[in-house]
Amino acid sequence: MAGAEEELPDFSEDASGTKQEGNGEDSKAKTEAAIRASGFRDFMLQEAIMKGIVECGFEHPSEVQHACIPQAILGTDILCQAKSGMGKTAVFVLSCLQLIADKLSEKGVQVLVLGHTRELAYQIQHEFLRLGKNMEGLKIGAAYGGTSMDKDREMLKKNSPHILIGTPGRVLALMKPGKGAPKPKKGKKDEKKEGEAEAEKDEESVLSLAHLSHFIVDECDRVIDELDMRKDVQKIFIQTPKKKQVMMFSATMSDETRGICKKFMQVPHEIVVESEKKLTLDGLMQYTAALEEKQKNKKLIDMLDSLEFSQVVIFVSSVKRALALDGLLQECKFPSMTLHALPKEFAYKAKDGESLGAEHGRIERLQMFKDFRKRILVTTDIFGRGMDVEKVNIVINYDMPQDSDMYLHRVGRAGRFGTKGLAVSYVSSDKDKEVMKQVQDRFEVEIPQMPAQVDTALYLNA
Repeated sequence: MAGAEEELPDFSEDASGTKQEGNGEDSKAKTEAAIRASGFRDFMLQEAIMKGIVECGFEHPSEVQHACIPQAILGTDILCQAKSGMGKTAVFVLSCLQLIADKLSEKGVQVLVLGHTRELAYQIQHEFLRLGKNMEGLKIGAAYGGTSMDKDREMLKKNSPHILIGTPGRVLALMKPGKGAPKPKKGKKDEKKEGEAEAEKDEESVLSLAHLSHFIVDECDRVIDELDMRKDVQKIFIQTPKKKQVMMFSATMSDETRGICKKFMQVPHEIVVESEKKLTLDGLMQYTAALEEKQKNKKLIDMLDSLEFSQVVIFVSSVKRALALDGLLQECKFPSMTLHALPKEFAYKAKDGESLGAEHGRIERLQMFKDFRKRILVTTDIFGRGMDVEKVNIVINYDMPQDSDMYLHRVGRAGRFGTKGLAVSYVSSDKDKEVMKQVQDRFEVEIPQMPAQVDTALYLNA
């Protein structure tokens, strides 16, 4: 898009007009100093947006926000890879709010944001709501699985949002006629009935993207690399106007995935992590614990008894294991929960007074954890990408992830935005050892055995 080849504005006092390559310690120090010296006001955002930023407690833009937001508000396509917890979501939230601020009188969806899970879509919706809450007339909606399709249709018909956040499958379904929509039968003499049937069919297709001007995909590698999800995104994309801004974001991105993403774009502004060792979080302490499978439960309980934590996320490999481990922790009187509901046929096993029942969905459970009503979350990889819970300072890989990508996303739930955190991974099989070796080789980091005692000053924020 226009403006894609313009250099980034130099926010330092010494405006040399050159790109910030980030080579060497001096260059890095100058970049960080420039970011600290500048603030969100340098982006010339509308006052209502600035008010939302202040109310959210944001003080200075992160390096990735500094690099992307000026280009994004010019309408440039963005392909951004940056480490977890550095505020990638705020890049497209603030940019989109700024770009549509003067067009709120116009009807129709102007911004579409796609994420791979309902939890991520829900969280992005929350970010738009809190940063845009002072923009009069702004309408924000979300559409994802696990909720009523009829409610989504009603929302789009009666109060169509300016910004729609959703999962690819649900968004695509809303763009199609409903299953029950009758089709006009050819060759019938009764043209009136045929016209009524066609009208009913058209009425079922409640989502039009004819006025879309901004197309965003978060965790784009996950969306693009899964073939079925990519097909859904492509089907949605071809039904949008040719002229629009496209932005895609992730912490991990292979060269192949990057190439596919760029096919959706026109001369994108690219943010690339030149060395994968820079993807690891600076304030995050990482350890391994070599043990047998049968020793995991005792080790976990000992750790939860001895470590100081605000909130903990424990990752396991399956829903069944999440439910079982959550049950064990509750029996041991830990304030534990899981995003996965106990199946209805096992509802009788729920304890009396349990605040979460089979009727509570994953979104309600996620909000309970975000609200600090529970301090320990046992979950699968659905929480591993994009989820941002401010008080999480410890991540435990009870079961090792399948690959180094997922390891990076998991441990990135702690130590976000420059804070301290602790990540401990249980290594109990040859496969676990192989994944851990991949992690250390790829990110050029040595992850030692967990000592008997860990200094709380290393992972607990003051």
